[in-house]
Amino acid sequence: MSSTTEEKALTPETIENLKISKPAINSVGFGGIAAAVSQVSKYMNVADAFKLGAKMNQKGGFDCPGCAWPDPDDERSSLGEFCENGIKAIAEEAQNKTIGTEFFNKHSVDELASWSDFEIGKSGRLAEPMFLTEGATHYQPISWEDAFNKVGTHLNALDSPDEAVFYTSGRTTNEAAFLYQLFVREYGTSNLPDCSNMCHEASGSALSETLGIGKGSVTLDDLYKAELVLVVGQNPGTNHPRMLTALEKCKNNGGKVVAINPLPEAGLVRFTNPQNPIKLLTGGTQIADVFVPITINGDVAFFKAILLKLLAEEEQKGGVFDKAFIEEFTQGYDAFIADLKTYNFDECLKASGVSETVFNQVFDLILNNEKIIICWAMGLTQHENAVDNIREVVNLLLLKGSIGKEGAGTCPVRGHSNVQGDRTVGIFEAAPQAFLDKIEEKYGFKPSAKHGYSVIDAIKAMHEKKAKVFFGLGGNFISAVPDTTYSAQALGNCNLTVHVSTKLNRSHLVTGKEALIFPCLGRTEKDYQKSGLQLQSVENSMGVVSSTKGVLEPCSSALLSEVAVVCGVAHATLKDRSKINWLQYKDDYNLVREDIAEVVDGFKDYNTKLKQPSGFYLPNGARIRKFKTTTGKANFSINKLPNWKLKADELIMMTIRSHDQFNTTIYGLDDRYRGVYNGRRVIFMNREDMQERGLQEQQLVNLQSEFNGVIRKAPNFKVVGYDIPKNCCATYFPETNVLVPLDSFAHTAKTPASKSVSITVKAV
Repeated sequence: MSSTTEEKALTPETIENLKISKPAINSVGFGGIAAAVSQVSKYMNVADAFKLGAKMNQKGGFDCPGCAWPDPDDERSSLGEFCENGIKAIAEEAQNKTIGTEFFNKHSVDELASWSDFEIGKSGRLAEPMFLTEGATHYQPISWEDAFNKVGTHLNALDSPDEAVFYTSGRTTNEAAFLYQLFVREYGTSNLPDCSNMCHEASGSALSETLGIGKGSVTLDDLYKAELVLVVGQNPGTNHPRMLTALEKCKNNGGKVVAINPLPEAGLVRFTNPQNPIKLLTGGTQIADVFVPITINGDVAFFKAILLKLLAEEEQKGGVFDKAFIEEFTQGYDAFIADLKTYNFDECLKASGVSETVFNQVFDLILNNEKIIICWAMGLTQHENAVDNIREVVNLLLLKGSIGKEGAGTCPVRGHSNVQGDRTVGIFEAAPQAFLDKIEEKYGFKPSAKHGYSVIDAIKAMHEKKAKVFFGLGGNFISAVPDTTYSAQALGNCNLTVHVSTKLNRSHLVTGKEALIFPCLGRTEKDYQKSGLQLQSVENSMGVVSSTKGVLEPCSSALLSEVAVVCGVAHATLKDRSKINWLQYKDDYNLVREDIAEVVDGFKDYNTKLKQPSGFYLPNGARIRKFKTTTGKANFSINKLPNWKLKADELIMMTIRSHDQFNTTIYGLDDRYRGVYNGRRVIFMNREDMQERGLQEQQLVNLQSEFNGVIRKAPNFKVVGYDIPKNCCATYFPETNVLVPLDSFAHTAKTPASKSVSITVKAV
């Protein structure tokens, strides 16, 4: 019996042999070394691993295909400028087996959909382009020429270019991303949703409005020199492990660190630097001086309580606010203060779920320090009030004058390796008119100024059959988006779905009437074109653009680079009506960068600058107190407490990653730091909440959410008692993305509210 589209999108409900132990209180160290060695020995050639390790994140080497944490500007570690999860990322990309015609002849789409995400990802590197015809059960090989023509035929048959959706993953390089958006705009649409829409879109919206740039304002050196670093809604030990080295340097320089998060995470408790033999033997460095177990989505309430008490101190004693900075560089202070005074301190503190004792520890650190950095990730950005969360963070920094000076500022920590760079070079469904004007001036066609589809809008459009072709440049779309069942139906409504990927993932099994898989080179592989070996470029979380050049020979002669794929699709689609010679770009990427230098601000002399071993910084107005906002100054904002209430039997759920995971890629089935082994279908619950519901450890339960009258279900999870605030719980994604409503998203930014989902838990 054939599986439905919705069934193929869901992770199988396997929870056998689950083992639970005490959560770790130390991170990395010998455990991290052992885990990295295990990944290498299981999944890749050891000689290749040594080659890659020597060049990973090194000057003149390749950028890690994992997270976007910056590399040091000066000396890189000779022992390896990478982390455990970086090794897992290259072990995934540089797998020692490939899959092609024989594999897909053997395994039907339905059979592959019954595999776990871990099994799908570890099946091997994609080795040749594949095509699924309408009604077929198996993918079949297709030539590149036929594949490109198939895409062009579908795109040219649409009634309007706006009936196509062009998604982008954050691993795409600047060169490929620039050409991709250029093709989409010449084709005639602005439908360029990307993974930013699902993670840091709220950060970009809030920071653009308040500080004039949708990026962070700090450098890595600022982190070393900060007096106080607040790490909010972030788990760097798993998601950005090299950040722990920076926090350790901050601590060694006398700085303090505060961790604000519903869950205590091992990486912020203690860090054992594997490159320091003394630390390995002595047990590492305590990272967080204070841990704040905040209730899920209690951040605005917590920061409002801080702001209220700071205001009281300012009015009583003075000298708390940086009045000179506020007077010269900010706008909206009086209105902000007037609104702040309408709130009650006790009510805000209660809403945050933080004890007064812990609150006072944090308050004293903020009161007595001026070089303050606030770092954050999805714990702040994936709520309906996510933009308010970030704006309130900015309010605090503005009051303290902690913007645009050494050791202070904003630090949104991006996930995928080039998600920030993709946006910089034009992957944006709502690009500024100035950028579109430069496109027109350079290429002679007028790009659509119409606001295109974000991810949420694209899913709705496909579901309503307003969009009929989906093209994904990287990523695992169906496992990343909310409301899995609805989203799968949306993809199933398309006439054609196309995915450019290095390896198989669940999105290749949730298809339109026809489907194509385009296998591409990985970041670790050499990219040979007519003009020779090519290098490409990426931008990290702190606005540094650097080169990346592969080390290994391609795992298959049939692979194309992402640049070549984009050029091939553009040429086959636009043909003689294009004003651009697409095929020249794939022969020499220097030509792409010459165009970027003309069109994108900050990239003048791009090819020359890229030869600098450490790369180069892009302009950042907030870093130098030049605020490109509508007022010309940094703007205070007025933000309200989130207005949500739980019913008597409900919990508020947040989706999280395991330690054996990066974004939607599952490296293994263990969450070493949280003490969960050989399984992912678990729900972390407060033990009092378990007792009230009569639930025992590892008891089987069903989860259910209800939003605007629609009920969503996720069956067969095991309960794990955990130190999480009462009325809160946590589950792994993508397993519980099915519970996240598509219509619950951040105002302004439309980031899915995956960190605040009201659910009920019932014993099976």
